[in-house]
Amino acid sequence: MKQHIKLKLKQAISGVRFPHWPNILNQKATAKTNLHPEIDLIFAKYQIPIWVTQEYSPSGDNWDAAELATGLNRIYRLILQRNQEIIPELIQELSSQSLVEEVQVGTIAQADLPEFLPTQMSVVTDRRSRDTIHLDDAQELFTQGNPEITVAILDTGVDLYHPEFKHTLLPGYDFVNIIDGGSKFVGDYLGYDDDPEDEVGHGTHVAGIIAAKGEGMPMGVVPKCRILPVRVLGAMKRGNKRVGAGLVDNINSGIKWAIDQGANIINMSLGIQHTGGGLPHQEVVDYAQRRGVTIVAASGNDGQEQLYYPGALPYVIAVGAVDELGNMANFSTYGKQVDLVAPGTNIYSTYLNHDYAFSTGTSHASPFVAGAVAMLKSYALEKGGKHLSDSQVKYLLKHTADRIDSRFKHRKAGFGKLNLIDALRLLEYKLLGKGG
Repeated sequence: MKQHIKLKLKQAISGVRFPHWPNILNQKATAKTNLHPEIDLIFAKYQIPIWVTQEYSPSGDNWDAAELATGLNRIYRLILQRNQEIIPELIQELSSQSLVEEVQVGTIAQADLPEFLPTQMSVVTDRRSRDTIHLDDAQELFTQGNPEITVAILDTGVDLYHPEFKHTLLPGYDFVNIIDGGSKFVGDYLGYDDDPEDEVGHGTHVAGIIAAKGEGMPMGVVPKCRILPVRVLGAMKRGNKRVGAGLVDNINSGIKWAIDQGANIINMSLGIQHTGGGLPHQEVVDYAQRRGVTIVAASGNDGQEQLYYPGALPYVIAVGAVDELGNMANFSTYGKQVDLVAPGTNIYSTYLNHDYAFSTGTSHASPFVAGAVAMLKSYALEKGGKHLSDSQVKYLLKHTADRIDSRFKHRKAGFGKLNLIDALRLLEYKLLGKGG
């Protein structure tokens, strides 16, 4: 796919319906080449022909109230017809137009992927992390999840034929479509399609923590919930390592698609730093908030006080990691954005080719919390036929987390360590009408 510019206008162009950008990838003849006279003149000045597309598609036949309120109908993707440089002067002129609210150049986000250690590392299969959050008791006394609750996993995809997932996977999608991938990318980086197969293992490992059946590993947090695999990261070489990489705007498309497919929770074990312009993922996170969808994200793995997005956005639950002793992991990124911590070292879960592996990182702490959200929503549905709101879920988690000291919120651990059994007990108390 060619380079693109994302343009948000103060008002949508009326009387014209532009195609959604994926629809022109193989059908350029259907694309429009003009947006608005003021914008068209600037591109003509710099001799840059474009295809004009809609950045997002409406969830139904027309834009609804939530989409209009978050301005998703006013965002356009202007795709360059030729491989040519997007010069700063072009962006400056676009930004100065009175009808333009925001301009961004399409960029690739990179996410370090943790190493995976084979099962031979130990004869055990990591009961410790599950015991830390009281998973067995929570499942025995309350719920193993409900198939009406869906967790979308935005990641490197999922091993679609792993025996741990036969019972739970919904049809997913692959949003990876990289600009000029060349030799830097390996595997599938041009495959915008309905095949979210994992080539890296990261998303598969995350999925097992949430919903594995428990055949060759400890059962996932909510094995009876549904998993929606959404591939937003491909694999790129950096020296001798592989990193996850994907267009930021395509990650946004994956978030909106998951919401429109009915996801109740979205897990994003990834994060990017703010590099200018609007905050990464802001518009689709706002959309999730209006739809009542809970987003859980990894805080990061640099061990410093840094902001990684979407975890740094106020609405998102940012998750740090604790080690086997329950202490803060030295790699866990911290700061005021961190809400909770969960086990994140030597976590045993599903891997590629029907296998299993150990891995470490906040990427593997985040799905414990996403699973906890799914468990709370499942129990409320089963026990009282109630749909928990995002704010209710957050209330339950933060008021039952195990504090690591006397502070209500800690700069490294947030509100504390995830405690599933106490969160469910508080929920039951509320459902019985004893908690107001």
